[in-house]
Amino acid sequence: MAEADFEAPLVELQKQIDELAKWPGDPAKDREARRLREALDEQRREVFAKLTPWQKTLVARHPNRPYTLDYVQALFSEWTELHGDRRFGDDPALVCGFALYRELPVCILGHQKGRDTKQKIYRNFGMPKPEGYRKAMRVMELAARYGRPILSFVDTPGAYPGLDAEERGQAEAIAWNLREMARLDAPIVVTVTGEGGSGGALAIAVGDRVNMLEHSVYSVISPEGCASILFRDASRAEQAAAAMKITARDLLGMGLVDEVIEEPPGGAHVNHDAIFKSVDKVLWRQLSELAKIPRERLAQERYRKFRDMGREGREFREAEPAIK
Repeated sequence: MAEADFEAPLVELQKQIDELAKWPGDPAKDREARRLREALDEQRREVFAKLTPWQKTLVARHPNRPYTLDYVQALFSEWTELHGDRRFGDDPALVCGFALYRELPVCILGHQKGRDTKQKIYRNFGMPKPEGYRKAMRVMELAARYGRPILSFVDTPGAYPGLDAEERGQAEAIAWNLREMARLDAPIVVTVTGEGGSGGALAIAVGDRVNMLEHSVYSVISPEGCASILFRDASRAEQAAAAMKITARDLLGMGLVDEVIEEPPGGAHVNHDAIFKSVDKVLWRQLSELAKIPRERLAQERYRKFRDMGREGREFREAEPAIK
């Protein structure tokens, strides 16, 4: 992926800093490198504070953003990945397993994109098939059985729309996950780290807390897809992105997500360590809050949370029925 136009000046500054780094021990070059780093940080703040929804979409898709397994490596220990849906096979586009989070046993699942061509093909560009969603549900049910909190990392263009996926029940697998996640009696924390694409994202995103990274996006369809349908012209994706309200701040304002996690200047792709620390802080705080809620209330409150979305005033005229 080529650098976006708005990042071009930033890339040029970084190249100058990298060139100066080749001369360690030179006081003059060290001073110049410090000056350039300060200028780069300032310019990053200015540029990324003014991103349009379309530009945020490009940042959300940046190939250097951390993926699920990067978060696993940075924040968790004793990671054990589980494979297969016990019906058809395994799906590398969606990884699932168990690990320790600050000595707390947790379940982790998330979309996994590839970085090089071979990995992208192997991971199907982060687009799961039905067996991926069924695997995720199997692992989540196992986590709930043993009272383990579930941490979900969302980053997908959407569920895979291929013929083989449709033959094996893609829509049914997604719908099943939506229903079953709504009634699991284990804490569920969801974090949209890049793209949150339609049902392919929502199938692992029915959570007690739903977070979004600052420059991530979450929508029912991609801007290109929306433009193709509404305008019969995919090149009008920028216009569609502005109309769709897909950014983290938009969704927070509409009450569709609970928290926006601030990214370092320049985005998560330029400083993995910084975003790992920010995500870690939020996840631990939210898990601590959810631990105080009795397990029998978790599913009811989660169900009510999602049923409440989009209702003006967010008030019920009558009590919602409990999930059976």
